[in-house]
Amino acid sequence: DPQQLELVTSGKRKLRRFIVIDEVVDELYGSKVREYFEENNVQHKILALPTTEETKSMDLVLNILQEVQSFSIDRRMEPIIAIGGGVCLDIVGLAASLYRRRTPYIRVPTTLLSYVDASVGAKNGVNFLQCKNKLGGYTPPVASFLDRSFIQSIPRRHISNGLGEILKMALMKHKGLFDLLKNHGKYLLDTKFQSYSGSADHRDAALQTTRIAIETMLEELAPNLWEDDLDRLVDFGHLISPELEMRVLPSLMHGEAVNIDMAFMTYVAHARGLVTAEEKEQIIQCMRGLELPVWHGACSWTLIKKALMERLKHSGGQPRMPLPTGLGVAEIFNDTSEETLERAYKLWVRD
Repeated sequence: DPQQLELVTSGKRKLRRFIVIDEVVDELYGSKVREYFEENNVQHKILALPTTEETKSMDLVLNILQEVQSFSIDRRMEPIIAIGGGVCLDIVGLAASLYRRRTPYIRVPTTLLSYVDASVGAKNGVNFLQCKNKLGGYTPPVASFLDRSFIQSIPRRHISNGLGEILKMALMKHKGLFDLLKNHGKYLLDTKFQSYSGSADHRDAALQTTRIAIETMLEELAPNLWEDDLDRLVDFGHLISPELEMRVLPSLMHGEAVNIDMAFMTYVAHARGLVTAEEKEQIIQCMRGLELPVWHGACSWTLIKKALMERLKHSGGQPRMPLPTGLGVAEIFNDTSEETLERAYKLWVRD
C-alpha cells in the first residue's frame, strides 16, 4: 500500500501488527517471528493459542477479539496476521470479519492441508453444537503468504492428511496431478514437500504438486466465491466426512475423513458404472500409497444415511454428489438411488 509505505519510510508512524499464531507453531518458529518484527521495527502483539478442532469455537474468536481491542488496531491499515494450520486460519478469518464489520487479515499456512486448501478461497468459521463450521462467513484475506519450509517440521501423518485434499483435486479435475501423486507420493512424504536439487527422478514434484493443486482449486472457487452455485466439484469427499469427523474427534484428521468419504464415493461411482474396476483399484491403491485411511469402523450405513440427509438440507434439496467419471474427470449427480448406495457400501465393507 503506497500510503502505508510513505508513512513508514517518512518515520511519521510506526508499523503495528497483531499476530495470532498456533501454540505448536509458536514453539517452533515464535522466536524467528518475534525477531523479524523487532528487526523491522514493527510494534507487535503475538497471541499464541491452541487451535484444534476441539477448541474451534466462538469462545476462542471472542478471546482473540478482546486482545485485538486492547492492542487497538487501525482496520484500514493494520491487517491481523494468522500463522498456523487450517483451524487457526479459519478462526482468525472469522474474528477479523467480525471486528468493526471487516478488518483485513493475512493467512500464513503452516501445514500442507492449509497450504493447498485453507489458504485459498474466502470461507472462515468455527464449530457449533457439535457441527463442523456451522458458524462462519465469506471474507477473503488480503493475502496468503505461502512458504513450504514450514511443512518440514510437521509430522508425517499431517503431510498424508494434506495429501487427501490434493488427491481430491486430482480425482475431480487433473489426471496429471493424479499421476504425480501415484508416482511420487512416497517421495513427497519422505521429503516433506521440500525441493531438492539433484533429485532428477522426481523433478520438482513438491512444487508441481502444490502448484497444480492450488491452481485447480482456484479454478473451481474463483467464479463461485460466495457459493451461489451449489454444484461444486470441491465438495467431493465432503458429503459424509463432516459427520464422521465430528463423531470421532480427535481420532481422525480432516484430510483423513475426507479420504474415507472419497473412498466410499469411488465405490459409488463404480457401482454406477462411472469408473471401471481397474480405475477404482488404481484410486484405492493411490490412497494407500499416500498412507491415507480408506475405511473407518464408525462409518456405518446409519451414519452415511444421516450425513446424506444433512447434505440435502444444505444443498437446496438435491444431493449434488460429485463423482469421478474416470481418472481426473468428474460430474455432479442428483440421481443416485439408495439401492446403488447400499450396494456400493456392501462392496466397500467387504473389501
